Amino acid sequence: MPRTVRDGVGLHYETRGAGQGDRQPVAFVGDAGYGAWQWSFQDRLAGPHETVVYDHRGTGRSDAPAGPYDVTTLAADLEAVLADAGVDAANLVGAGLGGAVALAYAHEYDRARSLALFGTAPTGEAVDEVALRNLHAPPGETGACRGSLDGALSAAFRESNPEVVDRVCAWRADDDADRGGFEAQAAAWLGFDDVPLYEVTVPALVLRGVDDPVVSETDSRALADGLPRGEFLPVEGRHLAHVESARAVTDRLLAFLES
Repeated sequence: MPRTVRDGVGLHYETRGAGQGDRQPVAFVGDAGYGAWQWSFQDRLAGPHETVVYDHRGTGRSDAPAGPYDVTTLAADLEAVLADAGVDAANLVGAGLGGAVALAYAHEYDRARSLALFGTAPTGEAVDEVALRNLHAPPGETGACRGSLDGALSAAFRESNPEVVDRVCAWRADDDADRGGFEAQAAAWLGFDDVPLYEVTVPALVLRGVDDPVVSETDSRALADGLPRGEFLPVEGRHLAHVESARAVTDRLLAFLES
């Protein structure tokens, strides 16, 4: 599997699809603690677009140096991954912490062509720290995993899709960060400083699960309003609305990227 090293830290990534025509690649930037499994529900983007999925430092098959981390470091990791993958320009899709990283990346580097941000706050101060910490479960503890999904997926979705819950917990056992990795990444998001949003001029779609306990609708709308080309879109679900409403979200992403 592809792997690059930045500042002595190995970063694992995978690419899929060759892309069609002049469509630019899509790079997925993950949420705190979650492994690359979180993007499995957007697999229809691979084909029309080349896709890049990677593990933050502290997660999955990437190295896990001691924390805390910061968003600037994680954005530099993303730059190293895209450079190693030969991606000159990319549409960034980020969730939670990954949305903050995508914002910082678009401000500091020149490869970003658009942003799609799920459950992202304009600053770390706007993140509900208790709700964020409740999303983590030690990998392999099935009971803890199921409990931690309360803030991620609605009760109705979990009850009607038990096979998805089983699959997610199995993936999390293999791919998620341990407590140290999660805490290091959570610190990065909670410490995220305000990026001058008016300077991030690429098209941006800001999506939020209507029942997300981590980031409020007020703050999500403020993020969209602060971006010169921002658009706010509510989605059914909680913090992992891109999992719960996967089909609708993927359709909207494809339309956004085409536009």
